[in-house]
Amino acid sequence: MNDSPWGAPAGSGLGGPHQGPAPAGPAHEGRPAAQTRPMPIVPDVPADGFQDGHGRGAAHPSGPLFRDETPHEHPQEPMSSPTPPPPPAPPAPRQKKSAGRNLGAAIGVGVGLGAVIIASLYIWAPAFVGVIAVAVVVGLWELTSRLQERKGIKAPLVPLAVGGAAMVVAGYVRGAEGAWVAMALTALAVLVWRMTEPPEGYLKDVTAGVFAAFYVPFLATFVALLLTADDGPERVLTFLILTVVSDTGAYAVGWRFGKRKLAPRISPGKTREGLVGAVTFAMAAGALCMQFMIDDGVWWQGLVLGLAVAASATLGDLGESMIKRDLGIKDMGTLLPGHGGIMDRLDSLLPTAPVVWLLLALFVGTA
Repeated sequence: MNDSPWGAPAGSGLGGPHQGPAPAGPAHEGRPAAQTRPMPIVPDVPADGFQDGHGRGAAHPSGPLFRDETPHEHPQEPMSSPTPPPPPAPPAPRQKKSAGRNLGAAIGVGVGLGAVIIASLYIWAPAFVGVIAVAVVVGLWELTSRLQERKGIKAPLVPLAVGGAAMVVAGYVRGAEGAWVAMALTALAVLVWRMTEPPEGYLKDVTAGVFAAFYVPFLATFVALLLTADDGPERVLTFLILTVVSDTGAYAVGWRFGKRKLAPRISPGKTREGLVGAVTFAMAAGALCMQFMIDDGVWWQGLVLGLAVAASATLGDLGESMIKRDLGIKDMGTLLPGHGGIMDRLDSLLPTAPVVWLLLALFVGTA
């Protein structure tokens, strides 16, 4: 038995001296074997020194896999000169301040109202009382309409309108006592009139009605009280001039120089500089009016009067701005082009009337 020492049968070609024919295969074919490309040796540690967790070289994502491969290098972008920054944009042209209203219409309406007031003052005084009464009724209509539209408050207009007009006439005929009696009766009429409707909302409706009666006709009655003096037309004209001059001074100075807000949460358009303008203009106008228009008036009294008018007119304007901001509206009405409604013109006049009446009564008396 001729077995191979490795346990292979004789003639298998696995180690005996007399080997049989080798099995057919590509390595033992008669034709020479094709030359193959030798496998390149991968280095244990790449050139960049990246190793895996066991200390063996690990293929780096950016390195070559075979030595005869050329790594794909990122082409270097050509150096370019830095782009110069764009030239600065020219400054935007400064926008002109706008008055926010049609100034031409406002001036025209103001001149027309002034003509009606002066004519009624000097032609027939009771006619001016009628002008006051009409303004009061229209102002009450605007105020109660906005309250109902924006807040659902139904202040009764009929007793307010009748009582308001009666209040103005009573003040002119019977003086301050007549005005107080008419005010009390108007408030009582509001309470009774509202009883004809369901009780829901009664308290807020009558409260708004009494407020409206005091705010519009009662304060306006002091204009009629000014008219009862011997120099009544001059007193009324002084009151109107000082209020208008105060508003004009506040607007002119605030529009030109205003920077610091006076009450931004109430009226963002008003500035402290505008208030200074109102005081300055009103004091100058007050000195002139007291010296040349009011009997027994002295210029220094006009300075005090002008200062008080500037303060009361500004507070009155802010007060109505507070009401309009609460209602969420810009104007109380649209009756006067360029101005808004009647109440938008009465806002500074109404609280100023009792101030002027009181100071003139202290300085020169009520006769």
